[in-house]
Amino acid sequence: MSPMIRAICLGILAGAMALGASAQDTQFAPRDQQIPPPVCMNLHNAWEGQQAGCPPFIHDRWISDLQHWRAERRIRTTYDPARYELPALRWTQSSFMQPQMMVHDRYFYSPATGHYTVDRYLDDLEKRYGGIDAVLIWSTYPNMGIDDRNQLEMVESMPGGVEGVRQMVADFHRRGVRVLFPMMMWDEGTHQPTESWPQAIAALMKQIDADGINGDTQDGVPLGFSLAADQQGHPLAFEPEGGPSDEALSWNVLTWGQYNFSFIPDVDRYKWLETRHMVNISDRWNTDKTNDLQYAFFNGVGWESWENIWGIWNGITPRDAEATRRVAAIERGAAPFLVSPQWEPLYPMHNYGVYASRWPLDHETLWTIVNRVRYDIGGRQMDVPLTPGMRYFDLYHGVELKPETDGAWSVLSFNIEANGYGAILATPNEPGDAIKALMQHMAAMTRTPLASYSHQWTVLPQSIVEIQPTKPTAEAPAGMVRIPGGAFVFRVRGTEIEGESDPGVDVQYPWEDSPRRFHEQKMAVKPFFIDKFPVTNAQFKQFLDATHYAPADKLNFLRDWKNGAYPQGWDNRPVTWVALEDARAYAQWAGKRLPHEWEWQFAAQGTDARTYPWGDQWIAANVPTLDASRSMRGPDPVDAHPQGASPYGVMDMVGNVWQWTEEFTDEHTRAAIVRGGEYYQPQGSIWYFPQAYRNDEHSKVLLMAPSYDRSGGVGFRCVRDAE
Repeated sequence: MSPMIRAICLGILAGAMALGASAQDTQFAPRDQQIPPPVCMNLHNAWEGQQAGCPPFIHDRWISDLQHWRAERRIRTTYDPARYELPALRWTQSSFMQPQMMVHDRYFYSPATGHYTVDRYLDDLEKRYGGIDAVLIWSTYPNMGIDDRNQLEMVESMPGGVEGVRQMVADFHRRGVRVLFPMMMWDEGTHQPTESWPQAIAALMKQIDADGINGDTQDGVPLGFSLAADQQGHPLAFEPEGGPSDEALSWNVLTWGQYNFSFIPDVDRYKWLETRHMVNISDRWNTDKTNDLQYAFFNGVGWESWENIWGIWNGITPRDAEATRRVAAIERGAAPFLVSPQWEPLYPMHNYGVYASRWPLDHETLWTIVNRVRYDIGGRQMDVPLTPGMRYFDLYHGVELKPETDGAWSVLSFNIEANGYGAILATPNEPGDAIKALMQHMAAMTRTPLASYSHQWTVLPQSIVEIQPTKPTAEAPAGMVRIPGGAFVFRVRGTEIEGESDPGVDVQYPWEDSPRRFHEQKMAVKPFFIDKFPVTNAQFKQFLDATHYAPADKLNFLRDWKNGAYPQGWDNRPVTWVALEDARAYAQWAGKRLPHEWEWQFAAQGTDARTYPWGDQWIAANVPTLDASRSMRGPDPVDAHPQGASPYGVMDMVGNVWQWTEEFTDEHTRAAIVRGGEYYQPQGSIWYFPQAYRNDEHSKVLLMAPSYDRSGGVGFRCVRDAE
């Protein structure tokens, strides 16, 4: 090395040390969850000074500094590895692929048959990207808060109740897949559990035999939750969404990785502190998963293969799916290497843009390699110390390599695809049967290059469920109001908390080519009749008495009734705890149907585009008093607020109970549009179900099964077609 280059390198190192001076135990301070590489590895433009590169001693000093930082952090935090040694939690150390799955996914549950379809769900993932190791079953947000059910009661509302959920978890276990559920400690506005949250969560997870808990929005799950699970005799793996403190690493054996992706892969802070710690990289909205997969492979961690995002489908492209299959196959096949305490990230490589991690294990060594540039790189890739008898295998392509000797080094040559992956195994022995099987599997897969698979992302189309017209009538049926119809500008926006204006958010009307949040269509609305008031408890009782209607899925049906009777004095209040299917059954009996959403809005808004049924200004007296308690008091009588009438005299359209209208479906999700908002608003979090009092807003309820869909905040009203 020339004196000038050496001086430049030392200057760069000194600069890095100065930047890290605020961190007493390291010269390369982590940036949140990520530890950056030496700055001399960055590519410099001409105006930024001479590009010197990193000589070996810089890499050695960087590794030495990280090792020192790790040792000191463990001392400072009194690190205890005991939970990583628990047999009940060792599954986490090889749990690489973990989707967050919405319970509403139609591949997971069939409302037509009323059964969980775990095999169908898993078979689809196996076919598309090689399967999963664990699943995070999301049963709460975004529906939670539409009534006073808390996060645990939402799980208990799933089909079959607790016993049905336990059987479903057993179906996953039968396929070798571990099961996590979320916990939301922001859920402090709905029912208060009878026990403390740690005890209540641990007890339910033991009942259903779940394996772990994801701490939604939490930067570390407190130790008390792990201790409560231990007291139940059912240890749980806790996985906070955000990075925990270094101290909490002792009991949070999993985390999500929500990274900033630079060109040179960063080192995961928690994986470096404890190589048995599993990270699942979560990057939900990005449509290109190359960064996720390459960072996971480089760090020897996993990926949150999350496609159904609150009912918004962000499907994996064919190329990303095939890359996932290959990354997962190698990580599973070489899992014992990926917890090596001697992990060496950024092992020196020959080519710019190619980065590797070295994982020694006994007398063998694995390298996981990523190519961050957008072109193929072949030829000489890496040097390893010359070791007599050592053999080298390209696991990615499934072939043995013949190294070139260069002094004290063996030089390994192989190909790595554009934005692709590589894996090298060094062993003095004949590979075992498991490695041979992995190589055979990889050789078959990699005969087709990743570039052959489409990387084009497409939106998943939706369709609206047809509402059959009724027999037309000329005269207004009892209790109904005639809406004259005519030209109407149907303008409405969805209230989804997340998703911004991305394609796929909200719903897709028949005149649109994709789901989107904002909608406008000028249409001719035919005349129709609409119920002046929402259907009441007394009216629904008449239906039950006349038809003896009994839903197949009875859980939560008329939950606020007792022994087939509604509460005393509730005859004129809207019926609630009725699913969309229950409402449709009533409407058919009455010779009516549920309204199209634009009919509901026409009846509420008229033709002057008013903001609320009564005008453009919000008037609190026109709607029920807000209920912000932890238990719903029940809706007001339907005629209690006559001043809230619409231009046509339709009553109780806003602020008492939500009202069922349209249903939308795509390949993975069913959802219904509810209109009008409700009186109940749990407090303390922005994540509860969003209100939509305005005439130009609607909210979307994700549908799973009647037991889950029924709500104390949702009722309905009917319409009938006019001649």
